[in-house]
Amino acid sequence: MRLIYLPTGATVLLDIAAWLVIHLGVAAGLSALPLRHFHTDARWFRPRFWERDGEFYAAAFRIRSWKRHLPDGAPLLGRLGFPKRHLTDTSTTHLETFIAETCRAEVVHWIILACAPWFFFWNKPGVGVLMLVYAAIENLPLIATQRYNRFRLFRVVRKRRAASAR
Repeated sequence: MRLIYLPTGATVLLDIAAWLVIHLGVAAGLSALPLRHFHTDARWFRPRFWERDGEFYAAAFRIRSWKRHLPDGAPLLGRLGFPKRHLTDTSTTHLETFIAETCRAEVVHWIILACAPWFFFWNKPGVGVLMLVYAAIENLPLIATQRYNRFRLFRVVRKRRAASAR
């Protein structure tokens, strides 16, 4: 049940503006937080048994074939952003930072997805459902990619730590 009644054109403009503000606002807000708030060993980020060290994403979604086509919003955030499209530094320190940034990005996309029900306040129910579908299509592949990349980076860091312990 929508609470706000607007003409169709105004509703479309509000939807576009709301998604833009949500995407950029959540991303900028979380990017401003120090990385220490995104512990890779926190319950939320821990590997699940069904993820099979990231192979679930490779097998079930063929993630390797399409993840390179996903957008990277970091350039829109300027100095707050952490580009994740390409690995620019292979040092262990940078890889650990990259891992923490995948945690941050995952939280950003979960929060954006969680904002979708707000669109029912000013959209007709059918359009509200479309907004939920949009949010899922936009954010779930990005969440899966962050988790998949985190597994890959963890493997590299683990191998390096094991090699340096010898």
